[in-house]
Amino acid sequence: MPSTRSSNRGGRGGRRSMNEINVVPYIDVMLVLLVIFMVTAPMMSPGVIDLPTVGKASQVPVKPLEVILAADGTVTIRDRERGDSTPQAIPRSDLARVARDRQSQHPDQPVVISADRKAQYESVLKVMDELQRQGVKRVGLLVKQQGS
Repeated sequence: MPSTRSSNRGGRGGRRSMNEINVVPYIDVMLVLLVIFMVTAPMMSPGVIDLPTVGKASQVPVKPLEVILAADGTVTIRDRERGDSTPQAIPRSDLARVARDRQSQHPDQPVVISADRKAQYESVLKVMDELQRQGVKRVGLLVKQQGS
């Protein structure tokens, strides 16, 4: 007896599933869009941005008061705003008073701490803490740039 079974497997009617995507329509769409952009791009005018202008600053920034902390813990100050290029020794107890006096004359003048590389970290923090507790504003650390 001949087999009643058909040649298709699983009753699919002889069709196999396609494992491939037909990309030809996508390429056609891409080429049409490319032509549209190539035709319209030269017709577009570039946008002009009106940038604001800035004149010279009316005030020159105030040079900082430099607190120099040596490795042995001695403190000197250098006020470049007054034209002092040589550091002046000062007792640590008078440091906050001198810094406040200078900032009362120039309120925008920052105070920077320049510590020796061999100075103890704790002594740098003590100087910074003392200045901040005594009401000195804009206290920061001065660092040497890499490669300088």
